[in-house]
Parts: sequence; C-alpha cells; structure tokens
Amino acid sequence: MLQISETITLQDWEMTETFIRSSGPGGQNVNKVSTAVELRFEAARSPNLPEPVKARLKRLAGRRWTKDGALILQVDETRSQARNREIARERLATLIRDALKRPTRRIPTKPTLGSKRRRLDAKTQRGQVKALRGRVQDRE
Repeated sequence: MLQISETITLQDWEMTETFIRSSGPGGQNVNKVSTAVELRFEAARSPNLPEPVKARLKRLAGRRWTKDGALILQVDETRSQARNREIARERLATLIRDALKRPTRRIPTKPTLGSKRRRLDAKTQRGQVKALRGRVQDRE
C-alpha cells in the first residue's frame, strides 16, 4: 500500500514490480543480480484516482504511459534492489501528487495604453531606420 495524500492510497494490486538486470558498470554483479526495478502502475484502472487526475497524470507521464493505460517507471540508479524499489515508489508518488494539483486558470489581461504607445513608437523608429537603408540617388 502506498499513501499519496490523505484521500488517495494506492493498493498493492495496482502496482507490479519486475526486477531486471541493470545496465552500466558494475563488474560481474551486473551480470548476476537483477537490481533495476520496473514499476508498472495500472493508472487507468485505478479506482482511487479521479478522472481529471488521471488525465493530468497521462499528460505528465508522456512516453511512460502505455496504450492500455499503465504508467511504467524504470529505475536503475543504485546497485541495491531495495533502494531502487524505494526510488521508483517515490517517483510514482511525486508524479501523482503533481497530477493532483489543479492548474491555475490564466486570466487574460489587456495591454496598457503606455505599452501600446511604446510598441508603436518602436515600430515607427525601426521603420525609419529601414527607410534610410535605401539606395543613394545621384543629385545632378
């Protein structure tokens, strides 16, 4: 069981962990021990997450979201299987907490009169600079 917030708790059946061989340096330990963790969270089927949170989680997850609605996290940071498992669970909890936050709605504002004038003055000045770049005509 994984506690996300006061209201949201993930059950063990929603998450499956598989241990795979880690890549990178480590000598024979890498070839023998499966220390990397692949955490699969069935987010789409989770009864504990509301639909808007699932939608935000899908957007936050990006490529880690599968077609069948699962979120897959791979961790192979340390040589300890238990530590990698903790890191994966922490990342999942952080991702879900980020999805819980409702984005603030942007209130459109109008530009001030001064900013409009400054913009138009800058455009006029720029136009004058460009007008002076024309070909020089002979006066005879």
